[in-house]
Amino acid sequence: MALGMDARFDLTRAYWLVAGIAGVNPIEASIGSAAWVEWVVDADLAYEIDAREIPAGWSTGYLPLGKTRPYEEPVEAGDARWVYRLDPGLVAWADQLTADLDLNDPPELREVRSRYLGFPAAKAPPVVLRGDEVSGTTFWHGALLNRRAADWFSYGGRGRFVMTAMEETGTLQALSFLARGGRVDMGRILVLRTGSNYTIPPSGMSAAESLTAMSLTQNPGYLPALEAAYFVGRRVVDEIVENWVVFRDTNPSVPSRS
Repeated sequence: MALGMDARFDLTRAYWLVAGIAGVNPIEASIGSAAWVEWVVDADLAYEIDAREIPAGWSTGYLPLGKTRPYEEPVEAGDARWVYRLDPGLVAWADQLTADLDLNDPPELREVRSRYLGFPAAKAPPVVLRGDEVSGTTFWHGALLNRRAADWFSYGGRGRFVMTAMEETGTLQALSFLARGGRVDMGRILVLRTGSNYTIPPSGMSAAESLTAMSLTQNPGYLPALEAAYFVGRRVVDEIVENWVVFRDTNPSVPSRS
């Protein structure tokens, strides 16, 4: 907000790339993969009742604001407080531009992937793909919370829940406020997230054991994910900068899938 409101800068034609590591849903993708995000769903703005006190028949104690039960319809349309959709044509362009990149796949990543029995996507080599995000400030872990995240995403967004990260909704809220003031273009925002860890523990390990073992020094996906964020994001940045005479006034885009 401070940068966007500073009169020394004209950011009306600026492109924005948010890139960072994330938890990756093993049902959809593998560790080390990079996902271009179209839908971001906020996982923080909610009511919550402890799961040990929820009524019979409820799958979760997590409720949308203003609702009286989980996933109550109708979804509040146009509520930009908790659901953001980035320009699908720009996202498709970024994905198309980077889809052929070979991502780092060291032996340590292959060993981690081999533990995910029954998760074909989790065992595949890392790739660049399109995949959407649940964003929240709590680092959660485990199969039950992964299911809740998937349900929460489906309630508010479209596409498929692939990544979970922390910063996006705060960044996008600030940019949306700046856009209302005519200072930035919401059609020029990209989010890239790379999987540094799985959101579900491997076969034979509990969620508590998996979370305890997960640290910066012990997590083999951390550095490959950082490298992938830079490697994939840089191709997009270079393309825009090198072709600024075109992209200054015309957004890069390909027909979207939806």
